[in-house]
Amino acid sequence: MNDTVALLQKFNAHPDSRCWYVAWNPKGTLLASCGGDRAIRIWGREGDSWECKTLLQDGHQRTVRKVAWSPCGNYLASASFDATTCIWKKKNDDFECLTVLEGHENEVKCVAWAPSGNLLATCSRDKSVWIWEVDEENENENEYECVSVVNSHTQDVKHVVWHPTQELLASCSYDNNVCVYKEEDDDWECRATLEGHTSTVWGLTFDPSGQRLASCSDDCTVKIWKECQPEGGQEGTDTAWKCVCTLSGFHGRTVYDIAWCPLTGALATACGDDGVRVFKEDETADPDQPAFSLSAHVPKAHTQDVNCIAWNPKEAGLLVSCSDNGEIAVWNYQSGV
Repeated sequence: MNDTVALLQKFNAHPDSRCWYVAWNPKGTLLASCGGDRAIRIWGREGDSWECKTLLQDGHQRTVRKVAWSPCGNYLASASFDATTCIWKKKNDDFECLTVLEGHENEVKCVAWAPSGNLLATCSRDKSVWIWEVDEENENENEYECVSVVNSHTQDVKHVVWHPTQELLASCSYDNNVCVYKEEDDDWECRATLEGHTSTVWGLTFDPSGQRLASCSDDCTVKIWKECQPEGGQEGTDTAWKCVCTLSGFHGRTVYDIAWCPLTGALATACGDDGVRVFKEDETADPDQPAFSLSAHVPKAHTQDVNCIAWNPKEAGLLVSCSDNGEIAVWNYQSGV
């Protein structure tokens, strides 16, 4: 391994609480974090360090599990164990809660914006995935309407992620499966079920092209799925997703999160063994049989489980992670090639 992951800064983001998730805004200038203290914090760069700019703590009654920025960067969505999703609007240096999305029966585990910004997806312990449509007719009072509820999983749904350019959605669950959804005749349907993991699937990430999807699991593996035409398929029929690579033997415990860098193609993981790892693809390998090698490993990136990993969308190699100990760590990944 000639590549390095160097620590730039580590700070206590959610004192006496778990830090569950961190998300970069589209410009890569702000970080949003959320945790078991029911708070959301917005972090900005001051010189060489990151400082808390805004504290949002009136939106939720329980743990905030995930946060997601809208593609325009003006809105932030937060998903909570109180079964609601809050939509916050950025106003100068502050945020105000525009609306609260209700309907899920149990904890909302994740929220994600479609690349157009016109759709939002949420998923829950109630086994469902909800698609919300954003009506932007009134600029100041965006309306959010649930247009579809999909019940394709048999257990708690952990994560949802949108394709980088298309209105295609993927989800993963405690039922060990990944589901891929598309809209058909004004309704959203599960078009493919990806089976292969032997335990809970915690996280998903599309590669920059959207042709491949990586999943990480409680079974300590990462799987790479590739979109391919089904054998004998007619034009217009669904494509299939095939597992073309499994990364096993690298992680000591559950892999909680995975992120594909949009700039370099590097793949980073967050693990329950307290480690952060970066994998690099062998560019000479057959595209239908990709090969990934471990290029960098920080064994004790945190003192407790690493819950999330996220690449900066504009600055190659800039990476953040967060942990059960409430900390956020900012890293610089450098490839030796």
